[in-house]
This record gives sequence, C-alpha cells and structure tokens, in this order.
Amino acid sequence: MKLIKSELNKNTKGENDLIDITEEVRRLVRESKVRDGFALIFVIGSTASIITMEYEPGLIRDIKELFERLAPYDENYAHNQTWGDDNGHSHLRASIFGQSFSAPIENGELIIGTWQQIVLAEFDHRPRQRRVVVQIYGE
Repeated sequence: MKLIKSELNKNTKGENDLIDITEEVRRLVRESKVRDGFALIFVIGSTASIITMEYEPGLIRDIKELFERLAPYDENYAHNQTWGDDNGHSHLRASIFGQSFSAPIENGELIIGTWQQIVLAEFDHRPRQRRVVVQIYGE
C-alpha cells in the first residue's frame, strides 16, 4: 500500500464561489499510479467546503440560493458579535457541508458519477487562497 499526498492551491472570489476541481483530482489519481484504493479531498479552513454536485449553471444558481436560505448573510450571528466580523454565516455553511469528500479508485480511475463533480465551495465574504489537500491511498 502507498500514500501519495498532493495539494491544490486555489484563489477564490469569496462569498459562494464554486470551483470545479474534478479534473485536477482525476489527474492526481492518474499520476499516483494507484490502481485500487481511495482519494480523500480536504479543504483547510473553517469557512469553505468540498461538495459534489452537477456543475452546471442552473444548479450553480440553485445551490447558491440554498446556501443563502440555510444561513443568510445578514442574520445577527453570535460569532460576528464575538469576533467583530461578519462571516458567521460562512462558518455555519461550511459546518453543514463539511470540509472533505472521499471516493474510491478502481483500475486507476476515480469512481464518481457521470454528472458528479468535486467542487470547492468558498463561503467566506472575501477572496481567499485555499489549500486543498488530496491524499491518495491504495495499491
């Protein structure tokens, strides 16, 4: 068994920016030469998530609207009062969706659905540079 560690660095636009990282993860899996195992994709930070979705314009708009309904920007969050900032909604959204996703690898290929993309979701209210750790484990 082997473990390959890689990292993607992404500049986000802030507030609900969605970045499709599927092809980059697939490339890392191919380069790893792992035939069977799994890939773990993890974003470092408490105001971003890794999600899967069909990355198309209609659903992109729908999911951004869902984020706003679940944790609206303009609520009076205790986090904002504690720290004097305005990203309480960002922390809540990231807590709901989580920071990681894992998928199996079979015959050297990442196993995800035809219309399932791996997406970095930025929830912070300002642009950020995000580190996405990809760990590939298998043989």
